[in-house]
Amino acid sequence: MSASPAQKAEQADQQPAKPKKKSLISKIPFWVQILAGLVLGALFGWLAKSQDITWLATTLDTVGDLFVQLLKLAVAPLVFFAILVSITNLRQVQNAARLATRTLLWFMITSLIAVAIGLVIGLLTNPGAGTGLTAADGKKPKNAGSWIDFLTGIIPTDIITPFKDLEVLQIVFLAVVAGIAALALGEKAKPILTLSSSVLELLQKALWWVIRLAPIGTIGLIGHAIAEYGWDLIGKYATFTADVYIGCALVLFGVYPLLLATVAKVSPIQFFKGAWPAIQLAFVSRSSVGTMPVTQRVTERLGVPKAYASFAVPFGSTTKMDGCAAIYPALAAIFIAQIFDVQLGIKEYILIAFVSVIGSAATAGLTGATVMLTLTLSTLGLPLEGVGLLMAIDPILDMMRTATNVAGQVVVPVIVSAREKILDHDAYNSATSSPLDDFESKPAVDVDADAESSKERVPVPA
Repeated sequence: MSASPAQKAEQADQQPAKPKKKSLISKIPFWVQILAGLVLGALFGWLAKSQDITWLATTLDTVGDLFVQLLKLAVAPLVFFAILVSITNLRQVQNAARLATRTLLWFMITSLIAVAIGLVIGLLTNPGAGTGLTAADGKKPKNAGSWIDFLTGIIPTDIITPFKDLEVLQIVFLAVVAGIAALALGEKAKPILTLSSSVLELLQKALWWVIRLAPIGTIGLIGHAIAEYGWDLIGKYATFTADVYIGCALVLFGVYPLLLATVAKVSPIQFFKGAWPAIQLAFVSRSSVGTMPVTQRVTERLGVPKAYASFAVPFGSTTKMDGCAAIYPALAAIFIAQIFDVQLGIKEYILIAFVSVIGSAATAGLTGATVMLTLTLSTLGLPLEGVGLLMAIDPILDMMRTATNVAGQVVVPVIVSAREKILDHDAYNSATSSPLDDFESKPAVDVDADAESSKERVPVPA
């Protein structure tokens, strides 16, 4: 007796799906593609500069700009829905307030350590000495940050402008208010939360397509930097550039592993195995928000409960910036003070640390750290024209800064989870540095958070 169509369909569903054939490019590890992009970008940039090939320089500039623009295109809705969903996901976590407080506390602790390292390196190396730069080389930025602007600028005047002008802090404010309101409404907000989760998945899916273009974007970004400024520029800023990279490296490969080994009591090597895809993508994209989908998935892969990771990572992607908001402004302040012949004392160094710990949200996960730098300079009373001295070299610095930012955004949830005894150590110890394609097949958020039973809630000791 032959099987009915329904039985055949059921049998077909039970059969394992055949793996999709990978294209030739997808068979090449993503880190190899990125490295190839760096090499080709440097080569094309050198050719455009040395041979004065205008069309090549223009092409590199266009390719880099398009890649960054694609990333920025997703920033506003991604930040809004990620923060909204992450706040509502906290209802799945017992003692959520304590987890959020511990997360914020560790954000501040690691930022304080990072800014201290930046200050020590700057005082030891004097990055502004012997550069040949003068105050006349500076240029005041069009937009400068101040504490008044920072505080008053958090609350938008309307709903449309923050999304139109990409005011990330205002978008975060709107998302937080919407998330808290949804929690207060309870069951009545379920339809909008389901829609928000679906929209977030859609945005992340689209962002994956942009992420796959990162090697091409790397060619344009690196190539344009070299074609525009040449190697002579890096020579002028050699000490400052080295300071930023050394400071970030000390935090990335020194402080974080030490905290993982002593506080979380887990293997630092295993951490880098699991987190590497996010770190390498951050290095290229120069955007914490653009890297957010990968950051969240590597965090979950390292054993952090999904409900907590879906809160900590989006929150960290807009506020946790050890590279851009701690190491960099500390070194930049010392550099600019030396160029403008301004003496800094203990009071100024304490102010730098204060701004780095409290005002790090001003960086907002976008490429560059100009707002945070101007906020620091205005607090210290240093000339804002000093920002113009660093704009040319900023893309080269931003790669290492963002990689450090994203690593910190993964480290803190791991530490908090380990301390609260909710870290899945089996998952952590089995994490591997798998290709980006492995992340794309798994959804990053639950479409129906309410579907989880109380048994599945993340237990947190009282």
